[in-house]
Amino acid sequence: MTKRQRLYEGKAKVIFEGPEAGTLVQYFKDDATAFNAQKKDVIKGKGVLNNYISEHIMTAVGDLGIPNHFIARLNDREQLIRKLEIIPVEVVVRNVAAGSICPRLGLEEGAILNNKLVEFFLKDDSLGDPIVAPEHIFTFGWATPKELEIIVEDTLRINDFLTELFLGIGVRLIDFKLEFGRFYRDQDAADDPVIMLADEISPDNCRLWDAQTNEKMDKDRFRRDLGGLVEAYQEIAQRMGVNIPDLNQ
Repeated sequence: MTKRQRLYEGKAKVIFEGPEAGTLVQYFKDDATAFNAQKKDVIKGKGVLNNYISEHIMTAVGDLGIPNHFIARLNDREQLIRKLEIIPVEVVVRNVAAGSICPRLGLEEGAILNNKLVEFFLKDDSLGDPIVAPEHIFTFGWATPKELEIIVEDTLRINDFLTELFLGIGVRLIDFKLEFGRFYRDQDAADDPVIMLADEISPDNCRLWDAQTNEKMDKDRFRRDLGGLVEAYQEIAQRMGVNIPDLNQ
């Protein structure tokens, strides 16, 4: 790990100061957590896999014209990213019923939803990341109506793109979580920010099932003690044509 100034450490990543104003370095850890960090482990190679997979997907999303914080991969575990003011709302898109929505609404896992469902959750582990409505977001000033409109529009475009991307490699995109932030072109000014996609897109925050067998190829392998998490992530990378270094080195 670098000796740069550490600014923030989350469950799966560490954020360091960047080499230039308006930049940060995002370091991918091997830590695996679930159920708001009630379940924890260290899985060798997970961070490397997420770094490479997220680089591949973030680059493709950027090519669609959707702004995001990714600038470049620096090495096996680090990315150079733009410094954003993170909006404290997680955006979840559900194409198929799975995860927390099933016990919450009495749904059977795997049930096809009638339409793409977008949900919002307050990004606060101490509160259990509660589900919130747009009215909460506006009332408490987490985002403006215009910002949320951009976020939802970008989220649905990303969902359409990723659905086709994964279907093309024999994988169903069940659901996924995104985070967004504000990028200030002038870091000393607080006006005219650009809404940008933040965090990562990888099997850590996407539910991915094999299209033929429905085998889980995401972090549910850790959540449910299925084993084979690294092998599943490697399979996703291989199908996407992402070259991963030897994880045993």
